[in-house]
Amino acid sequence: MPRFLYDLAERTVLTYVETFLGLLLASGATDLVDLSAAKAAAVAALPAALAVVKAAAGLLLGRAGTAAWLSADKDPAAGPRSL
Repeated sequence: MPRFLYDLAERTVLTYVETFLGLLLASGATDLVDLSAAKAAAVAALPAALAVVKAAAGLLLGRAGTAAWLSADKDPAAGPRSL
């Protein structure tokens, strides 16, 4: 289970950071989004929460012990496969 937790943490944190920075850049560079940093931080939590839900579903759908949805035979991180 620790492997899954590391995978989950990585996906969640990076989704949050990417969303937060994307919102800040969009707010500063365009008129499409007008958010303060605090509001951007709050909004960025939504995709991060969805990443947690997606990772939890990965426990059932994908390779055992990871948050990936790919099965072991299709997952490039699973290591070498025999043909």
